[in-house]
Amino acid sequence: MIERDIRLGDGRVLHIYDTGAREDGRIPVVWHHGTPNLGMPPEPLFAAADRLGVRWIGFDRPGYGGSTIDSERTIASVATDMTHIADVLGIGTFAVMGYSGGGSFALGCATALGDRVLAAATLAAAAPYEASLDWFAGMTPSGIAALGTAAAGREVRWSLDRSGFDYEIDFMPDDLALFDGPWGWLGKVAGPALDAGPFGQIDDDVCYTHPWGCDVADVTCPVLLVHGTEDRIIPASHGTWLAEHCQRATLRLCDGDSHFTVVRQADSVLEWLRAQI
Repeated sequence: MIERDIRLGDGRVLHIYDTGAREDGRIPVVWHHGTPNLGMPPEPLFAAADRLGVRWIGFDRPGYGGSTIDSERTIASVATDMTHIADVLGIGTFAVMGYSGGGSFALGCATALGDRVLAAATLAAAAPYEASLDWFAGMTPSGIAALGTAAAGREVRWSLDRSGFDYEIDFMPDDLALFDGPWGWLGKVAGPALDAGPFGQIDDDVCYTHPWGCDVADVTCPVLLVHGTEDRIIPASHGTWLAEHCQRATLRLCDGDSHFTVVRQADSVLEWLRAQI
């Protein structure tokens, strides 16, 4: 894994991760991390990536890890950041894959970057806040509190954080078993993500609940949407809505999977993604 910082024209720094080189012939797949995580590509998928000839690219979104805070960021502006990364790495076209809120950012890239994105796959992505669905239906109380205050604005969301708010997750037994295996890696990228402060998570929540700056109806590449039926962090209704509004989208509902256990589908998702290219 190669890690490096790149500086953008506005002076911000993005911390990036790269498992390959231009000369090795691998297909670039950009990993969009969940909230709150670092942007390190998923170790549990490294073996599958090697087998499929995939080169992982990842980056800490602004405010996480080694990347500078951007208090004005949106789903679409993060896609613009991605173009700078691709240009610096000499990559023309690529696929995108995202888990949890990172799935929304992956869709944002597929929307905003047009033909540069060859295919997009998401695991438990959130739909746009202005979507015609009951956006909070089925979410945990902690999720409603965090995202509901984010919808009121960055300062309101930050006030919740300063109040000592504790995001409580109602883990299922299968979740705990999952974390004892290779996907315990999720814990590895969660803790350090907020070492630089709370604004990576706060600004993610604001991005989800404010205009994205792009319309998922404009996605033209193949899209795979994977969602667990027992997801209480981002309910499956979000995946259903996205499938109805994204061109060329396929929805794969995974019976009994939660927000976390849905990552057990990630190997087959990566295989689907590689097959599209």
